[in-house]
Amino acid sequence: MTLDFHYRLKATDGAARLGEVVTARGIVNTPAFMPVGTAATVKGMYPAQVRELGADIVLGNTYHLMLRPTAERVAQLGGLHAFMRWPHPILTDSGGFQIMSLAALRKMSEKGVTFRSHIDGSYHELSPERSVEIQGLLGSDIQMQLDECVRLPASREEISRALQLSLRWAERSKRAFEAQPPGRALFGIVQGGDAPDLREVSARGLVDIGFPGYSIGGLAVGEPQDVMLSMLDVVTPILPTDKPRYLMGVGTPDDILESVARGVDMFDCVMPTRAGRHALAFSRFGKINLKNARHAEDPRPLDEESDCPAARDYSRAYLHHLIRCDEMLGSMLLTWVNLAYYQSLMKGARIAIGEGRFDDYRAQVKDGWVRGDVPVRS
Repeated sequence: MTLDFHYRLKATDGAARLGEVVTARGIVNTPAFMPVGTAATVKGMYPAQVRELGADIVLGNTYHLMLRPTAERVAQLGGLHAFMRWPHPILTDSGGFQIMSLAALRKMSEKGVTFRSHIDGSYHELSPERSVEIQGLLGSDIQMQLDECVRLPASREEISRALQLSLRWAERSKRAFEAQPPGRALFGIVQGGDAPDLREVSARGLVDIGFPGYSIGGLAVGEPQDVMLSMLDVVTPILPTDKPRYLMGVGTPDDILESVARGVDMFDCVMPTRAGRHALAFSRFGKINLKNARHAEDPRPLDEESDCPAARDYSRAYLHHLIRCDEMLGSMLLTWVNLAYYQSLMKGARIAIGEGRFDDYRAQVKDGWVRGDVPVRS
């Protein structure tokens, strides 16, 4: 089922894990942050730039690609890797998140979900089998089972119903995936909302089915951080130590560091790219809002010690000017800054785990955010 795909655990520091996800298209060093390329592009970035920042893998969106340009067309054009000129590993989600986010445009049944396109109103059916088929046509290296993600807060009855449906869909997804060529992997997705016992039911059920990797879904969907972390405390000890763990849609730098401390290996989130398009930069000093007028005459770069040219070589005054004039370059530069910061954060975490000092690293990073920006130099 997963020839050429496996996980190597190289070191631990407490529950934090240093490892490698080995795929047919290359190694993903973990802990890893996956830039989100929803429609076969990481917004505002060239693929080569994304790679140069240190990203080993990017994420594509099954729902959006099935609508435009369609999975069949991507397959005819050589698959998603060739289509977007990214020869490295790609992970695709299953479309399950859109079951939640587009609730007004869908109908649920045991068979699957019927969507009305948010683009043109056309109807599409997404079953576990069709989701896996689409991901197979795209040719992604890591694929997700179709699941139902419930927005929190929700009733226990609703959470339980969705997780049981997701477990049945996991079995169907696995059977459908068996038709795909070797070298790819299908992950099961743990659901269970904010109920610890239901999270345990979901995790143990997926382990019994057996997958080469496990995702943790249904978090960062409305619950406080402490609830998310308490769910990780329940789930990660249940998951096999020789399989990768992926926390879906998370998140802020603080969420990521706290989740790494609890044994999570892989992350994705639109936050760094979306923030870049809205004038917000992430840095070792915390968040910097370039819309603020105080930057208008500031000649300093965002971080003169950064390896990223966008953070090191452009003045805050210039970035502020670009944002105020609604120039495309402003969004591009800040997206570059943010993805560079996220990759630097993950690289630092990997080094720290390998050296047995992850707790110190986590505290040092957080201290930098608390201390905030450096003063103007005379």
